[in-house]
Amino acid sequence: MSRSLPLLFAGLGLALTLANAEAAPKHDKAHKHGDDSDVRVDIRGPSIDIGQVRIILGDNRDLIGPAQSLPPGIRKNLARGKPLPPGIAKRFDNRLLGQLPRYEGYEWQQVGTDVVLVTLATGLIYEILQNVLD
Repeated sequence: MSRSLPLLFAGLGLALTLANAEAAPKHDKAHKHGDDSDVRVDIRGPSIDIGQVRIILGDNRDLIGPAQSLPPGIRKNLARGKPLPPGIAKRFDNRLLGQLPRYEGYEWQQVGTDVVLVTLATGLIYEILQNVLD
C-alpha cells in the first residue's frame, strides 16, 4: 500500500491539473475588453496602391487647396511611425476623400506638399507621399 500511495497522489494531481485547464477561459486572437467587443488589430496595416492615389490626386487638383513646402525642422520630423505634428495637417475636401482609397481606421490628410495616411486611433503616420502636391 505504501508504494501505491505516491501513484494515487500523482494521479490525483494530474486530474486536478486537467480539470483546471478545462475550466480556464479559452482565448482566441481577439481579446475581450470591458465593453465585451472583439478588437482585432492588423499590425501590418493596409496595402496601398500609391500609383493609384497619385493619379486620383493629379486628376482632382481643383479640389486641393494651395500647398506650401513645410519648414525644414517640421519636414524632418515627418516620418512613418511617428506622430503627426499637431496643427500642420489639413483635411481634404469630402469629394476628394470619396475618390481616394478608404482604409478603416486611417485618413488621408494634406501636410504641406505631402499627403499622409494617418492612423486615426493613434495619430501615427502610416504612409507619406512626398511632394505629390508640388
